[in-house]
Amino acid sequence: MIEGGRIRLNRWQQAAVAVGSAVGALLNPRRADLIAALGETTGKPAFERVLERMKRSPEGRAVLLERPRVVSAEVGHVRDLPPNTFGAAYANFMASRNFSPDDRPPVRFMDTEELAYVAMRAREVHDFWHTLFGLPTNLIGESALKVIEFEQMHLPMCLLSVIGGTARFSERQRSLFFQHYFPWAIRAGMQSTDLMCIYYERNFHEDLEDVRRKWGIVPAPVPPKQNVT
Repeated sequence: MIEGGRIRLNRWQQAAVAVGSAVGALLNPRRADLIAALGETTGKPAFERVLERMKRSPEGRAVLLERPRVVSAEVGHVRDLPPNTFGAAYANFMASRNFSPDDRPPVRFMDTEELAYVAMRAREVHDFWHTLFGLPTNLIGESALKVIEFEQMHLPMCLLSVIGGTARFSERQRSLFFQHYFPWAIRAGMQSTDLMCIYYERNFHEDLEDVRRKWGIVPAPVPPKQNVT
């Protein structure tokens, strides 16, 4: 979980890392390490609230106790599941984009092992959420998912990412996002179950539409024009 080791920072150091990461991420949104650092240095209170919610949830407590990891060694078997299942849909999502679950940066700036795991869990289940909500990984899709994540976890990084993402939209993208994706994402984030309190790995074998209904997830709307990047 913390292969790179944790780094303890005072408040001034946290602020410096946060500002530097925010500027760097705006200049180069593909820098996952900077986005991760921004999330950690600005999101401790939010992660603490998520941790408390998980402790109050039977399924969330099971996740905290067993600490499952979304890495190839643990989730590689989903490629062999029937095509209608949640696990197969996730495998297809990853394969179609040549993504690996092992590519997530380690957690470095959380104070405790427990908080570090919560931050890592949020990072690792991100692609489950793409799969469940039917969101692409383009600028619009990522921005819409960040709206849902903000509704769910209230991480400042999510709000900053939406602001930064929409600033880079073309006029056509901006119109599409605010007319179709943004209103849906607000509703989707509010009406779905607590996404951090789900033991996703126990549901890989279930039908994708069944788990969507069980968790109150409504897939993204089909926009009027496809293939917007």
